Amino acid sequence: MTETVKGPASYFPSIEKKYGRPIAEWKELIRSSPLIKHMQLAEWLKTEHGLGHGHANALVAHTLAEDSGK
Repeated sequence: MTETVKGPASYFPSIEKKYGRPIAEWKELIRSSPLIKHMQLAEWLKTEHGLGHGHANALVAHTLAEDSGK
């Protein structure tokens, strides 16, 4: 039995389908941005790349959480 994905990663399949880019590419964009605050990054994804609020928020939250664990 497969485990249900929860949290921000649960948005990943729909993000890839809707915007046509793999999650790794979105994460690299976030990491290469000079912005560092969560909401600044989410707003940037929304205005510059056309993402919806929930998708932008999920990508930023997951990427920042990943990076804080390094």
